Amino acid sequence: MINETLLHPADIIIMIMKRIYGYGMTTTSGGNLSIKDREGNIWITPGGIDKGALRAEHIVCVKENGEWSGPYRPSIELPFHKAVYSAYPGAGAVLHAHPPALVSFSITKQVPDTSIIPNARLICGKVGFAPYALPGSEMLGKNVADVFSRGHHTVIMENHGVVTAGTSLFQAFYRFETLDFCARLIIKAKIVGKVHTLSVEELSLPAQPSNMLPEFVSKIPSSTEKELRKSMCTFIHRACDQKLATSTGGAFSVRVDENSFLITPFGVDRKHIDREDMVLVEKGEREKGKVPSRSLPVHQAIYGKHRSINAVIIAHPPSTMAFGVSRIKIDTRTIPEAYVFLRDIPFLPFGIQYKDPDYVADVISGNSPVAMIENDSVIVTGNDILSCFDRLEITDFIADSIISAKGLGPLSLMDDARIQRLKDAFLS
Repeated sequence: MINETLLHPADIIIMIMKRIYGYGMTTTSGGNLSIKDREGNIWITPGGIDKGALRAEHIVCVKENGEWSGPYRPSIELPFHKAVYSAYPGAGAVLHAHPPALVSFSITKQVPDTSIIPNARLICGKVGFAPYALPGSEMLGKNVADVFSRGHHTVIMENHGVVTAGTSLFQAFYRFETLDFCARLIIKAKIVGKVHTLSVEELSLPAQPSNMLPEFVSKIPSSTEKELRKSMCTFIHRACDQKLATSTGGAFSVRVDENSFLITPFGVDRKHIDREDMVLVEKGEREKGKVPSRSLPVHQAIYGKHRSINAVIIAHPPSTMAFGVSRIKIDTRTIPEAYVFLRDIPFLPFGIQYKDPDYVADVISGNSPVAMIENDSVIVTGNDILSCFDRLEITDFIADSIISAKGLGPLSLMDDARIQRLKDAFLS
């Protein structure tokens, strides 16, 4: 976990820009980030510099009087950054970029609905829409600032892109990443079927605490536990890099022994999660001073009912969740690998993960190692973290393949005879 209070603004900007560019959410010349420090200075990315090779010394410091220092000129969009800081009380950072999915909404004058999955609305805040103005102009700054001044936290810019703001650049990025996730999910879900949203009552379910177990003082970890902590970090970081999980979403766990398991913490950036951040849960108690994921009850129930399951991942990759949001089952009779590794994927109603985790655990079995919860997540299990992550990848690969195939023609699925031969050869 990163302590951002000790990082220089230029270093934070570089860290976040690397994520944005690395995720394919901006181009070499596109996007700009800024941070307003306690002295009132605005640190901002320079104009016309390769975003894939940006370094801390490239970041421009703009003083309150408008003077700036550094080897390059500040971004052409400095006027709207200044306007947002004036319009948004408490803003400490502004992020602007042009990820393809959000540009799709921008050029169709639409705003992504963040009520399609839990927590997205909470993370993004109110999302507004600003009319077009010339890039770099004072009018663009006014248009964007007007929307922020009405209590919005994120703004789609007509025929342009998106702007998010937050108390920190990390918060601005989480809003940006989550809104982009919603945009990609909606686009894919509309190809699959109809987009279903959650009610206010359903959206409030995750806020009900179920992860505050009694605490215990952990001992020096065994070599096995140390290795498991390391493996968890490896696959969580990989999941973020492959967009199978977001910075604020996704829960991984691994069994340590009959009485304990490790699980990801609540509220820690998944991209920068470290070994010591993992929470040990032992005999119904949590490691002192740490808060486990809010999906803890489902993990507990699965480990309690299935001795052969040693790893659980609960995630929401966009292609897979396009089926979850459209509430249409993923048909795994596509290629042999899909059926052998995933079997038939049962579909569970939203809310069951909060109301009856034991029921979720009952659905999981050797014949159903993967389950889908509508408008929430896919639950993947395995006998270790490697096989579990492999199933997560396969699930999203197949979901993406089916979505792409819909643009080509009707699906040709394996018939009962082929499925039976697969069962005889690999599953008997």
